[in-house]
Amino acid sequence: MSNILTDTHIDVENIRKEFQVLHQEVNGKPLVYFDNAATNQKPQRVIDALVHYYQNDNANIHRGAHTLADRATAKFEETRKAVQAFIGANEAEEIIFTKGTSESINLVASSWGRKFLNEGDEVLISTMEHHSNIVPWQMICKERGATLKVMPINEAGEIILEEVEKLLSEKTKMVAVNHASNTLGTINPIEKLAKMAHAVGAKILVDGAQSTSHLEVNVKDLNVDFFASSAHKMYGPTGLGFLYGKRGILEKMPPYQGGGEMIKDVSFTETTYNDIPYKFEAGTPSIADVIAFKQAIDFINELGKENIAAYEQELLAYGTAQLMQIDRVRIIGTAKEKVSVISFEVEGIHHFDLGMWLDAKGIAVRTGHHCTQPLMDHYCIEGTTRASFAVYNTKSEIDTFVVALKDIITKF
Repeated sequence: MSNILTDTHIDVENIRKEFQVLHQEVNGKPLVYFDNAATNQKPQRVIDALVHYYQNDNANIHRGAHTLADRATAKFEETRKAVQAFIGANEAEEIIFTKGTSESINLVASSWGRKFLNEGDEVLISTMEHHSNIVPWQMICKERGATLKVMPINEAGEIILEEVEKLLSEKTKMVAVNHASNTLGTINPIEKLAKMAHAVGAKILVDGAQSTSHLEVNVKDLNVDFFASSAHKMYGPTGLGFLYGKRGILEKMPPYQGGGEMIKDVSFTETTYNDIPYKFEAGTPSIADVIAFKQAIDFINELGKENIAAYEQELLAYGTAQLMQIDRVRIIGTAKEKVSVISFEVEGIHHFDLGMWLDAKGIAVRTGHHCTQPLMDHYCIEGTTRASFAVYNTKSEIDTFVVALKDIITKF
């Protein structure tokens, strides 16, 4: 990557050159891609790494005794070390590769939950959680006879810490909360919540799907027990994610799935399980995707998270100010601390219709409940339109979006 930073200021035009997908027309209009909270686009280096693996290094890992297997294994484990450094984990063995944030949370709910949750125990989640951080806890609580409780939020979309204090007790065994809301953009006070959870002897799991490409994350500083994220929301491949867990906790948890790689010895009477992280990585993983993921991490590191965050905050502030000036537009989620996500509704226009009309103008946004139906119920709405920004977006794209939105509103 070259010339993408100028005196620590991001050179967005040079960054955009790395993303071929952005340079196309949709419905006869230049593409404006504002659906980054769902998935962001991939720089060419990630795509090249995928192709290079299949053209040059395609082999299964860890078990082969030949050159291709050695090369693939080395690159695979280099990515594990890159993730470790990226989130400030103590050791690479605390990083488990999964299919994504959803599987990471399911792994913890299933493995940790079956080991440590008992009848009468409580799991605490927040009102703004993604379904992936609700349903797995509902399932394991039902299975184990535990109770799921919900942290309330205020009108701005911020967790009410005073109410959390009242909910926490010696019955609380797990606090599961997102770092940043995919719908509201709210950045949650994870360090405070971790202290509160640990004070009553509970563990804390953080859904970091919406934070790892936007915020500086250090799991040691946050003092979280588990942290989950997805590669495809970090400029990496789809179908891949990771789970961080403290070694002492992971070693006490039983395997999540059975199969190759997670074993040491197998007989028809007994199986001895592998050490972490391999104990939780049954079967052949997404080797090419893991290898390419390192290129996405390098991309973020070279830009610098502080630079990314500062630029995205500029976009968020600019976009918010523009939308607030439009009649009939109501922004949902006005927390003081947000990532670059704006959810809104337009009086008299259904969000699905609005999304289709924007698409007709080449603008990609997300519409619906964003996998946060309980949150929609909290605001007494069916869904929203969501515009979410990444480092390759521009203020001129926001201008295009605002002009299109105003044109649609004037016609309905």
